[in-house]
Amino acid sequence: MAFDVSVALTWILFLALFPMAFFWLRRAWRILVRRDFSEVALKGGEPPPDAERWAPYAMAINGVCGVVVVGVIVGVVVAGLPYDTWTAIAGSTIFCKLFLDFALSRHAHVWSKRETRR
Repeated sequence: MAFDVSVALTWILFLALFPMAFFWLRRAWRILVRRDFSEVALKGGEPPPDAERWAPYAMAINGVCGVVVVGVIVGVVVAGLPYDTWTAIAGSTIFCKLFLDFALSRHAHVWSKRETRR
């Protein structure tokens, strides 16, 4: 049996979904239940001064993406989702999560700078 890179990358992607889902859902839980806003809209490792204002958006991004990834995991294990389908859903979710987190952090920090100038 020869080593196949595509099979290895498929397994890496699938196994990486587990910690991603855990961290994203944990972050949503911390924001929603514990009211911990220390990881909301981080820019340079620092949250904006008004992190509570942006917390619902960060919670929604993390919660939705976490649930979608858990759905993909369950779909692959239980329902046997086709490879093209689950990789497309997982890849799109990861890309959208990173893009939306980046956009939220930049937007939150711009607004906080504008409000402090006044």
